[in-house]
Amino acid sequence: MSATLAADEAIALRRRAGQQVIAMTSGEIGLPVHPALRARLAEAADRASYGPVAGSLALRTAAAGYWRRRGLLTDPDLVVCGPGSKPLLFALVLAVGGDVVIPVPGWVSYAAHARLAGVRPLPVPILPGQGGVPDPGLLRETVTAARAAGHDPRSVVVTLPDNPTGTVASPETVRRLCEAARDLDLVIISDEIYCDLVFDPATKIVSPARFVPERTVVTTGLTKNLAVGGWRLGVARLPAGENGLALHSRLVGIASQLWSSAVAPVQEAAAYAFGEPPEIVERVAASRRLHAAVAGAMAERFAAAGAILAPVRATCYLYPDFAPLRTHLVRAHGVHTGSELAQFLVERHGVGVLPASAFGEPSATLRIRAATSRLYGDTDEERDIALGAADPTALPWIRSSLDRVEDVLGDLTGPASDRPHTA
Repeated sequence: MSATLAADEAIALRRRAGQQVIAMTSGEIGLPVHPALRARLAEAADRASYGPVAGSLALRTAAAGYWRRRGLLTDPDLVVCGPGSKPLLFALVLAVGGDVVIPVPGWVSYAAHARLAGVRPLPVPILPGQGGVPDPGLLRETVTAARAAGHDPRSVVVTLPDNPTGTVASPETVRRLCEAARDLDLVIISDEIYCDLVFDPATKIVSPARFVPERTVVTTGLTKNLAVGGWRLGVARLPAGENGLALHSRLVGIASQLWSSAVAPVQEAAAYAFGEPPEIVERVAASRRLHAAVAGAMAERFAAAGAILAPVRATCYLYPDFAPLRTHLVRAHGVHTGSELAQFLVERHGVGVLPASAFGEPSATLRIRAATSRLYGDTDEERDIALGAADPTALPWIRSSLDRVEDVLGDLTGPASDRPHTA
């Protein structure tokens, strides 16, 4: 079971039981559907026939334009859509074959996809503050050792920007990763579903497809930038050339057996969204501002409590490390691991987070992942107000969540005199 979905279910049970909860487990974005998207979906409701396995020409053309505006020339005939980026990522693992290098920490489903496909996930740690991209030097060592042991690594997954850390790997790190992938003959599967949620335009996000276009697959979707996770629509951009065409053939063949075609009305709405008309561009920008404000305010509270975390540059995720408070947590609460820390927070305070072990880290790691994306309001009216607010953190319903987490962290860490001094 997906760790995020299982944690969401546990939080939902507590809420139905009448308990006060703060859900920071999953990255589902709690925002209303844009009216123009709703209208497009409704207008296409009579499209009930199967369509092309790879997706409609309108959607593939719109997705190609979306990537072209980001500097990636894209052939619509090498775009494949599916019912969400998650199924596409799994189908790509099947299509590429062989073992898969994944970053640690990394999104909860990457390793699961490899195991479901009957291959090995090969975990490689990230560089500090550069989540989503395996350390290029350790990647070389891991792949070389795996092949010497008779294994067959063929691909590496990267996430730009990153879930769970909310960080963005530097262009130099991505370049080095690409050099290693080329030398080792690895396909790069670049999950870029958060690329529209980078807070500061000065923060450069560079796709591996810029450096090694002939061996990079890029995936994205509408789940994060437009908050329509339930519509389940993702797209993949395959490389040009002989290898890309062969991969396209295998991927479409797998898709034909797994999902036949993505939901036709959703494809129509997605084609409109990927075309990026002004109202959609503004909605994404408003979402980005909201994520930046609330994630930044929450990060300040974790840092004030004594946790260490890299600056959050994108998304709605925080990945604080409570290692400086290890002695206090053991003495005061009997908390030794990240799982025990997450359990303490949800059972004592109703605050749902995920432990670092869900993202491939050792169990003793005292990191947790907290997502702020469900704190924007309980109604569409509140969420719309949050989207337009100059300072969303001052809104009563968001302020109350921030204050509640601050109180919980105060209980967790105890009086300042009980905590170890940190510089």
